[in-house]
Amino acid sequence: MRKILNIYKLGIKEIYSLLRDPVLMGLIFFTFTIAIYSVAHGVQTELNNASIAIVDEDRSSLSSRISGAFLPPYFKKPDMIELSEVDPGMDAGRYTFVLDIPPDFEADVLAGRQPQIQISVDATAMTTAGNGTVYISSIVQAEVTKFLGRSSGEVALPVDVQIRSKYNPNLDSSWFLAMMQIINNLTILAIILAGAAVIREREHGTLEHLLVMPVTSGEIMLAKVWANGLVIVLSAVLSLQIVVQGVLDIPIHGSMWLFAFGSAIYLFAVTAMGITLATLATSMPQFGLLSIPVFVVMNLLSGGITPLESMPQALQDIVQLLPSTHYIKFAQAVLYRGAGLEIVWPQLLATAGIGLAFFVFALFRFRAALASAR
Repeated sequence: MRKILNIYKLGIKEIYSLLRDPVLMGLIFFTFTIAIYSVAHGVQTELNNASIAIVDEDRSSLSSRISGAFLPPYFKKPDMIELSEVDPGMDAGRYTFVLDIPPDFEADVLAGRQPQIQISVDATAMTTAGNGTVYISSIVQAEVTKFLGRSSGEVALPVDVQIRSKYNPNLDSSWFLAMMQIINNLTILAIILAGAAVIREREHGTLEHLLVMPVTSGEIMLAKVWANGLVIVLSAVLSLQIVVQGVLDIPIHGSMWLFAFGSAIYLFAVTAMGITLATLATSMPQFGLLSIPVFVVMNLLSGGITPLESMPQALQDIVQLLPSTHYIKFAQAVLYRGAGLEIVWPQLLATAGIGLAFFVFALFRFRAALASAR
């Protein structure tokens, strides 16, 4: 009971210390409010107002139908240009797509000769280029099919494909980006706050005060873990309820309590990682430089931005040792698909096991740092 009381009181001290730090409190507020809103509205992966030009060398009824099919909000009004203007226009960045309809296109279509339309794409805008090419191909195919149906009576397609998008029926990228931004920011803040707590003790000289108190290094570290973890979990839950559900009007399908429980397990590992980095650094700037590559690599390779299946097999095996890999699977299953504990327990168990290993190593490093401070 004495150890539990020590951990509780030291944790309360950590929370008071954090509340009195305007910089860190401002960082927490910005990270879970403005940063979430700006990313959800400012970053778009779907096609929106893409610039397109059309070279109509056929000037037929069919080519006019195709030219008139590119409409907002996916495309801007097409610019009708000559063939000699294609390269200068794309070099200057005025057009993302250029559609070249060849001469005698309509006549070749009616004769069944399968003519080709060239689509030139500015692939520097990678996401827009990939999505836009699919949209353009679909639009051209649809207009040609309608034209042939009008000319020859009816065109029977061999397959009727019905697309059903689950969990995000409008394919709105803000639904994905808002919640993934909370998950990524949760990782960053956990490392920063836990590490900053240790660095702050050292810079303010209060670490020496702790050393003369009847507390162990394990109690000191557990207090920092639960206090900073509690602040981050509460901030993430409030951000989901107020910013995501309230302001952005994005539905959350799963249990908020299950998400908070899984986040607490994950933060047990990540805050321990932050304390480990703080024992390696001697100042706050040094800690910041040391932590940047850690959470950047964790976010990029955890499967939240790019699918794990697209990575080399060796890298897929390595990232299984990161707690963020299992946590992102858990968070996406709960928040996006409404999964229950019976589905996500393997991810929670893996996160807890990796977190325990990180905590043991962090405790070893923290004890060594306290011994050197005596």
